[in-house]
Amino acid sequence: MSSVIASTRFSVLDRSRIREGHGAPRALRDTVDLAREAEALGFHRFWVSEHHGVPGVAGSAPTVLAAAVAAATSTIRVGTGGVMLPNHRPLVVAEQFGVLASLFPGRIDMGLGRSVGFTDGVRRALGHGKQDAEDFPGRLAELLGWIDGTQQAHPGVHAHPAEGLRIPAYVLAIGEGASVAAAAGLPLVIGDLRGRAKVLRAIEVYRRRFRPSARAERPEVIVAGTVAVAGTEEAARRLLVPEAWAMAYSRTHGDFPPLTPAERVEALPMTAKERRLYEQGLDGHVHGTEAQVTGQLERAIEETGADEVLVTTSTYDRAGLVDSLRRLARITRPRGRADERVPRRSLDVR
Repeated sequence: MSSVIASTRFSVLDRSRIREGHGAPRALRDTVDLAREAEALGFHRFWVSEHHGVPGVAGSAPTVLAAAVAAATSTIRVGTGGVMLPNHRPLVVAEQFGVLASLFPGRIDMGLGRSVGFTDGVRRALGHGKQDAEDFPGRLAELLGWIDGTQQAHPGVHAHPAEGLRIPAYVLAIGEGASVAAAAGLPLVIGDLRGRAKVLRAIEVYRRRFRPSARAERPEVIVAGTVAVAGTEEAARRLLVPEAWAMAYSRTHGDFPPLTPAERVEALPMTAKERRLYEQGLDGHVHGTEAQVTGQLERAIEETGADEVLVTTSTYDRAGLVDSLRRLARITRPRGRADERVPRRSLDVR
């Protein structure tokens, strides 16, 4: 195994993508099953995301889904990638994570972001607007204060059962997120694995401005990105096809659809704009055979100095997704670890 890869943690993010012909309940159950698989394969953590009013995504309540994932697994860390603070009161977020950390001590991560709703209509329904994202540093400070017991804006009020618990916090870098993470002394989660200049600049700013804190003594960078591994390069590329088309469709129709089988996408007539966006969506992701992906991951880790890689793969082919994860585990875990199996917990989410 590559020494660069061997010294790097690998984790999984799943967005509970809905597949054509299947509903949201199936997507959520698939997420829980994928978490079991990730645990059995030795990945470090499993995170879920927050999306509101998006037809193709079932993951709208990340702390609820994280509870189901944690109950269905035993050892893997579980968290959010992430809870979007502009959509929630910091006290409520603290209480939710306090419950999670109390039920599953030592396993819960609090990933936090500053994105607002997908459309103007969703933002209005949530009761928030783009201006709320500008107060992300203040909301983050208030949330951490509720957990630390140091908030002073609401005397006599306490965030039970969160107060006093050690709940690791992570900042998802969007816009000024890297600087916010540095000022707060928190680990940074940033995309993507393609080594784009703006990502590398943001990481450099984060490391330069980082202020040690009780939560992190040194800068910690988790780089997130799409990874697809298969027996051939073409098979791996086809795993990327459904998500690439969904992204192209959303940018031309304003609606993010469920995932369509790759063969159906490849047979679709596309406008010139759709074709351009679709090809862009296929470009630059880490994909290929195990040997090819090993080299691509090595370069990405060396360029970014990542401490951890957070892998996400959205595709219609459920069996191909699981196979990709198993092949990735063979690349990233010591021999033998990727084949260990973890017994299922008693909770049956089906």
